[in-house]
This record gives sequence, structure tokens and C-alpha cells, in this order.
Amino acid sequence: MMRKLFLSDEVLLSVEKPARYTGGEVNMVVKDPAACDIRFCMCFPDVYEVGMSHLGIQILYDMFNRRPDTYCERVYSPWVDLDKIMREKHIPLFSLETQTPIKQFDFLGITLQYEMCYTNILQVLDLSGIPLRSIDRGEDDPIVVGGGPCSYNPEPIADFFDFFYIGEGETSYDAVLDLYKENKKAGGTRADYLRKLSHIPGMYVPSLYDVTYNEDGTIASFGPICDDVPKTVQKMVVTDLSNTVYPEKPVVPFLQVIQDRVTLEIQRGCIRGCRFCQAGMIYRPIRERDVNWLKDMADKMLTSTGHEEITLSSLSSSDYSCLKDLVYHLIDTYGDQYVNVALPSLRIDAFSLDVMKKVQDVNKSSITFAPEAGTQRMRNVINKGLTVEDILGGAGKAFRGGWNKVKLYFMLGLPGELDEDAVGIAELAEQITEEYYRIPKEQRHGKVAVTVSTSYFIPKPFTPFQWARMATKDEFISHQKLVKSSIQAQLNHKSISYQWHDSDTSVMEGIFARGDRKLCDVIEEAYKAGCIYDAWTEYFKFDVWKEIMDRHGITIDFYNTRERGKDEILPWDFIDIGVSKKFLRREYERSQRAEITPNCRRKCSGCGAAKFGCGVCVEPRDEFGTSLCYDGMDTGVNG
Repeated sequence: MMRKLFLSDEVLLSVEKPARYTGGEVNMVVKDPAACDIRFCMCFPDVYEVGMSHLGIQILYDMFNRRPDTYCERVYSPWVDLDKIMREKHIPLFSLETQTPIKQFDFLGITLQYEMCYTNILQVLDLSGIPLRSIDRGEDDPIVVGGGPCSYNPEPIADFFDFFYIGEGETSYDAVLDLYKENKKAGGTRADYLRKLSHIPGMYVPSLYDVTYNEDGTIASFGPICDDVPKTVQKMVVTDLSNTVYPEKPVVPFLQVIQDRVTLEIQRGCIRGCRFCQAGMIYRPIRERDVNWLKDMADKMLTSTGHEEITLSSLSSSDYSCLKDLVYHLIDTYGDQYVNVALPSLRIDAFSLDVMKKVQDVNKSSITFAPEAGTQRMRNVINKGLTVEDILGGAGKAFRGGWNKVKLYFMLGLPGELDEDAVGIAELAEQITEEYYRIPKEQRHGKVAVTVSTSYFIPKPFTPFQWARMATKDEFISHQKLVKSSIQAQLNHKSISYQWHDSDTSVMEGIFARGDRKLCDVIEEAYKAGCIYDAWTEYFKFDVWKEIMDRHGITIDFYNTRERGKDEILPWDFIDIGVSKKFLRREYERSQRAEITPNCRRKCSGCGAAKFGCGVCVEPRDEFGTSLCYDGMDTGVNG
């Protein structure tokens, strides 16, 4: 049966990549909407190619559609060309599966992966004909829910959402949908549903909480307005990742997307405890998937999609205890089928190089390291646990194995950073090139190429650096120029290239990351002034943002460049992620003394995540408190 497309041929032929809007992809779920009690539209507020690469939506899409009573569909932000046409012709935003206007759905679920997508959230709501503010929505409007990493500080966008799901979606969404049906059957209102919803662990309903401010702009109080609404919202955690839903038949796009491959999540969380890393804290404790479950899932996903690459997804793949078994199984099983195995976040050791030789074309690929800081002192400050010896040793092994390209990732503006730390970035790159030239000439593979990339450090909620001041734009640029000039001063500077991130975007990301509800007005006004696709440099309008912030009395200094007080109420304090504020503060103080904290397998640091009773926290340990799964390696990963 032919699907009727919402957009006319005239419109589709006038926009770039019309396949972004037509749906009909391989493994797309087709149901009869009339036979379903709940219609849920899942949204990634960015262009199709970015959104289709996101594993979280694929998991929830699969999970919801397993329910006979629910039809889950998808929508992404229309690109700027179609956005313009939709506004001119008053065309409402629609889903890909049934080409139905979003306003006709029961739920609109928006994943919050990146702060710079906040105006795109308003674009989606506006084009759908849904009031931007939850307070203005009526009984016929979809219930708007947010989830994902940015929901761990939902306050800058709190007014635009009916509720936020805090934690991992596999745990409580069934209860959320069941309650919706019950409430509807009982004749309950939207307000009735949201009030009852707040009683489900992990659900945060912003309209049921009130915030007051001190004269200096800091938070004076934050709490529920009703006695039956919980004061804290508990993060939801999947305790057994081998007995939960996972998409055996992920949707395969018609056009090339950012990650055009099967994604196999081998574990969730991280043992490393890098002090800048939000994911490493909010996804604690680390939990592994059973290796036989992963082998079976890999087979099903490769068969159902026809993809020629599978990536093993993890924050630190080398810490997966059965990695060798899994990787060699994939190589042996699929190697003659020309299926590539991608392994991000690996330590550079003999096993990794052996694997990469088998699955990569050595002449085309590069080895990646993420030292994050240029000196050992700074790496100790951020608890990176990666020494110069580790980096040079790994690079040397890679060079002798046939590689001649190295990528290095660093951050500028880390707490306590000095000029010598910026210079250290250039010096480390030089040491790596020298390591290459130690190899006899006849054993080298052409010229060495070292690429140095720097991004700007942004303090994030639920990290030890959540209290830290963020560097100013001038400080960022000063150190970026220092890195550049220091690279030029190196003996082998012609072998080293340098790339850096945009500072204005980083400033705004910092404001959103640790912002409060006062930013809702700023975000709405910026959107109405034409700000969308702020994550895309060519569309980011910093001057517009700055002008609007000035009008609202919002200063960069207040949100970014001041040190938070130890006892200050932070906008996200009402969320309990398991990791305690006391532990994070202790880690911040250890960072100021440049003290290393061992990883979770080497020694438990009492972060608080053991309350979930799963993962690394319940692994058997020896008499010294070391996990029996610990491999003796404390070095960092390669990116």
C-alpha cells in the first residue's frame, strides 16, 4: 500500500535531502493508529542525520512499539530550508511513520543531548502548533516530556516541558504510559495526570515546584508546592542490562547519517572518575552486558540491517571484562563478510593494536589519544590517570605497527590551568613526533602526522567541577593562541596540525549547562528573534544572544566565571543521581591538591552509587578492596 506523504512533491523537490521527511525506512514500525490507545512521538531536536545516529531513541522506539497499545513514531528538526517553507505555507510539523501532525499525538518525547539544541526544541513545538509553555497547554495538546543527559539540569528549559524523565528510559516508561491510560479512562485531566505522575520515581514535573532567589541572584529555596510531591527526584537505573529491551531491528536510514552502522552498547557507565566528565558520574555504576547476549544481539542486528560496520559503544571499552572474547568472535564470524568492527575508547596496548590491524586499513586510519591536558599536574587535577609514558609507549607501539597518524584531544581552560599547561600540549605533540623518528627509517611508513584538537572546558552539573569557575572568552583565546605559537616553535612543527573549537558557542553552552529557570525567558526570546540550529556554527548568532541576555539582566560572569559557594543551592540539587554531593565536593578538593583517586575496580571511593546494588559495586573483591575484575591497568583511554 502506498503511503501518502504530508509534503507535496513541489515542496520535497525544493528542499535539500527530501528523504529526511519521507520516512518509510527499513525496519520502520508500521501499525494501525486507530488500534492503539497511545500515540507517542519521539523527537531528536536536530537534523535527521544527527538524530538517526542516536541509540537512545532507537531503544525507546523499539520498547514502546513492543506494547500492543502504543504506537511510537519519530520526528526531527526540519532543516532551515523546510523550516522557512513550513512557516510561509503554514504547514504543521508531522511524524515520519504516518505523516501525522505532531499536535495529534498524546505524547511528544524530546531527547536532550546537547545544550545548544534548546532553541530547536521551541522550533519543534512552534511548528507543531503546541504552545511553547506548559502552562498554556490545553487538554488536547500532547504531553511534552524531556529526557537524556541535559535533563540532569532541566531548569533552563523547565517552563517548556510538562515533565522530565530522570534516568534510564527502560525502567519506568511502562508505568508512565499505564498511568496515562488509567487517568484517561477515569476522566482525569492533564493536571490530574501530572500530579499522579510526580509520584512515580524519576519523574520531575516542574510546575509542581517553586523556586525563590536571593538578592545576588543565587537560589534561596527550591521545593514542591504540594505535600505529596517528593522533595528529591531519584535517578532511574537499569540494574541488569542483559535482561532489558534492545532493538534487534534498528531503523535503517535511506540517506547517509553521522553514524551509519550498527551500535552495540557493551556496557553503561565508567569506572574512571574523570572529574570533568558528566557521563562518568550520571551513568554510575558501570554495568556490563553479558558477552553471549552481545554476540547474539550483534548477529540479529547485522542480519536485520545489512550494515557493514558494527561499533562497540561504551565510555571506556577497554574496561569491559570480556572484550577480547567479544571482539575476536566478531572478527572470526564476520571478517570474511567485510563487516568492520569499530572500537572507540580503547587503551593502546598489544591487544588493541592487534584488533585494529585486523579491522582497519592501517594506511587510512589514525590512532587517537585523549590526554585532555598537556602536563602531568593538570592530568592529575582532572583525575585522567594517563602518564607521558603511557602516551609515548602507546604511540611507539602504534608507529611500529604501521600507523603514522595520531589524533590528540585536549581541553583548554581547565580549573587551575597555567600558561605552562598550554605550552605542554605542543611539547607533548612534539614528543610523539620524535617517538616516530626513533624508528629506523626503513621501518617507517611515510611521514608522521599529528593532529592536535582543543575544545574549551565547560563545568557540568554532577561533576566535581560543578562549583568551578569557567574561563573567560579572553582566557580561552589567549591559551589557544599560546598553543598555536608553541606548536610553531617545535622542531617538527610541519608534522603537527592544530584545530580548535569556537569560544562563543562554549560560552553559551556553559550558561545553559549550569543555568536556572531565569533562562527560560531568554531562550524563548532568542528563538523568536530567529535563533535555531545554534549547534551549527554557521547559524549561531552570539550577538543576538548577548543582546537578549543584557536586556534580561543575565550576565556571563554570574553563570560562568564565578566560583560557586560550597553551601550554595545549585539548580539541580533536587535530583539524586546516587553519587553524593559530599563525594563530588571531596573530589573537587582533591583536584585542587592534584591528587589522583583510584578507579572503581581498584578501590571503592564511596561515591554513593552502591545504593543501586548493581554493576561494579557488587563485584567480588579481594582483601584489599580491589575488584577481581580489575586488570591492573590505570591508564587512560584513547578517546
